[in-house]
Amino acid sequence: MTSTEGRLQHLPPEVRRTLRAYTEDVTALFGPSLQAVILYGSAAGGDFLPGRSNLNLLVLLSQYDGASLQRYGKAHRRWSKENIVVPLFLSEAELRASLELFPLEYVEMQEQHVLLAGRDPFPEFHIDQKNLLLQCEQEVRGNLMRLRQRFVEGGGKQEAVAILLPLSLTALLPCLRGLLRLLGRSVPKGAEALLKDLPSSLGCDSQVFQEVLSLKRGQISPGPFETPRLFERYMVSLQSLVQRMEQLKAEGRL
Repeated sequence: MTSTEGRLQHLPPEVRRTLRAYTEDVTALFGPSLQAVILYGSAAGGDFLPGRSNLNLLVLLSQYDGASLQRYGKAHRRWSKENIVVPLFLSEAELRASLELFPLEYVEMQEQHVLLAGRDPFPEFHIDQKNLLLQCEQEVRGNLMRLRQRFVEGGGKQEAVAILLPLSLTALLPCLRGLLRLLGRSVPKGAEALLKDLPSSLGCDSQVFQEVLSLKRGQISPGPFETPRLFERYMVSLQSLVQRMEQLKAEGRL
């Protein structure tokens, strides 16, 4: 068993076969310009849910043009049926140049990824902590603002909230991991372990986040009376997290 196969053992056999076939297809499609194919996201981090989760990939190319991307687009019609989303297309030079702009995304990839083909660039990268803090704060505050806005857009209806809360939590999870890194704490693998062990120092109600995770996974289905309460608790917890971040910054701990 190769090291790559070993790191994919948590995935169902059919998903592993899909990734092998996809990698072979992309390698043939781009030829010598292909620098790497990298799996990231839930499939690399242990949170993959068969039938629900997408497969996220980063394709590094030394060069690309409209014609090569068009060829990939035709091939992707097949792969989209296997829950493979359109990958990120970058050169390694572009990846390095954008480290300061997307530190949260790249630290997530750096710590949870599987190299499927080519050379792994992430061990050489250094993520600036100041940039990471800035993006974490922007994302958490933006999440709270979007939460209020989309609640109004959805008319506060149960069906809208049931979609809104999982989307909000999905965007929040990388921020929580980023904040733990900034505090010098270990980051548990998997969303469930992360939320279960979320330290009280972050000042938010991890229980409500766990409930929204269960909602996201289809494990619970709050009724018309409980859904508004869940939304209120979630919003209060998100507001508490923003306030706690400000306090930790003032104390020099962030």
